[in-house]
Amino acid sequence: MSNLKIAVVGAGKVARSNYLPYLSAQKDVSLTYYSRTQERAEACARDFGGKAVTSVEELLADSPDAVLVLTMETQRYEAVNALLQGRPKRLFFEKPLVAQNGQANVSEDDFFKARELLQRAHAIGVETAMVFNYRFFEQSVRSQKIVAERCFGALTQAALFVNYACWSHCIDLLHLFAGGASQITALSSSATYQGAADVSGAFRMKSGATGTILGTSASRFDFPLYEMQFTFENGALRFSDLDGSLTVFDPTTPYCETHVLQGNRSRWDQYRLSFEKSLSEYLDSIRRNEPPPVPGLAGLEELQFEAALRRSISQQRPIHVQEEFPLFEEPYVGTQTSAI
Repeated sequence: MSNLKIAVVGAGKVARSNYLPYLSAQKDVSLTYYSRTQERAEACARDFGGKAVTSVEELLADSPDAVLVLTMETQRYEAVNALLQGRPKRLFFEKPLVAQNGQANVSEDDFFKARELLQRAHAIGVETAMVFNYRFFEQSVRSQKIVAERCFGALTQAALFVNYACWSHCIDLLHLFAGGASQITALSSSATYQGAADVSGAFRMKSGATGTILGTSASRFDFPLYEMQFTFENGALRFSDLDGSLTVFDPTTPYCETHVLQGNRSRWDQYRLSFEKSLSEYLDSIRRNEPPPVPGLAGLEELQFEAALRRSISQQRPIHVQEEFPLFEEPYVGTQTSAI
């Protein structure tokens, strides 16, 4: 493939800060932009190269190799609906997949709307992918290698504390190491902070692993945005924040290992670089005509977990996740995200 045609829907801060600096530097990538605010699309074309168009139909007329859907999560359902009518080859989503009331207030309806979108995409042969760039943090990548290379085995327990700014990413990391959830029981706080209540949940995964998760908007941004501990059959990992340390507990050695990034690797450097790594792998998958590194179904699994939390809170009972929120209804045939 000599030249990649990448279309961008949504020309706001997320696109300008996290995507376009990298994409515009790729010599084999040409960019086209569409935004509900035409001036934003034109500003992106001026600042990053490429061209601005005035409609979804014009955006798809050039048969782009992939469309990056970078709108606000509150607008994503409508944006994808319009795109699917034009049958694009590939769709790449920002996270969360759908969140009509914002990422701190995902609802059951968000899950069902996202499921509808992915099922329609599959039915017409549109490949879908998610960003989930936290998978590409240096400590996340190192963790995956350690679990695989040292034969840590299956996950048995997990404990997660998460600021809502990192919420969907951390749920995705739980799925990456453990697969999907089977049962969830949850509570919420009576008070809200920045329009969102704290949520605490206990879960059991399909693999048999159990654990707890706490989501909040109240933790300070100058504190770690998340803390996670994963315990496996033959070892354990503890890591935190975008640039925090990774602690490895390996019973085959007498030492506890701590991997710390050098002092000039800040939280926001790690954040920026994770987008570059995510995009690099995604573009390479298109060049090789291979499946994307993070499938769209990973975004639906994340919303499935959140929908179960919300139903448990509202109905005050345990939720059987796969029965009450099946990822797809027949006759869909797909591949779920797999655990390590």
